[in-house]
Amino acid sequence: MAMATSGSAKVTLPSDTEILITREFAAPPRLVYKAWTEPELVRRWWAGHRGQMKVAEIDLRVGGTWRYVMEAQGGFEVAFHGEYREIVPGERIVTTEVFEGAPPSDAGDVVNVVTFEDAGGGTHLGLLVQCPSREIRDMIHGSGMETGLQEQMDLLDAMVADM
Repeated sequence: MAMATSGSAKVTLPSDTEILITREFAAPPRLVYKAWTEPELVRRWWAGHRGQMKVAEIDLRVGGTWRYVMEAQGGFEVAFHGEYREIVPGERIVTTEVFEGAPPSDAGDVVNVVTFEDAGGGTHLGLLVQCPSREIRDMIHGSGMETGLQEQMDLLDAMVADM
């Protein structure tokens, strides 16, 4: 299976409240899942080329929490956190996601559903971002997230290929 190249994550808007990100990896699902769930590995890819990870905390259990903080270029911090709602080891993770710089919202939680599917020895990763409203979906999608996402996925791909 050929290595994925930069820009190979596909971003679509399947509904008024969803963003779907898909990407193929040349490593098996167990390795991509491991890279997604172990703090020392998340530190190596999550910030892309946008800064340095300061915090990667993962309490991988239903009801457990996660928190990622990076110091972005320019010296400001970007932080996200959430709670694990469902975990099927090696196959599926469902979490909430809160951007700590956003004003509080009564609309509800953003929920991420990450799937790791076998693709002939590689992995088909799916990340479905379920937003409580179209406005929140459009804010996330319009934030420039796709450029950083492509960087993340490229670093993740290179890392799991070496594992």
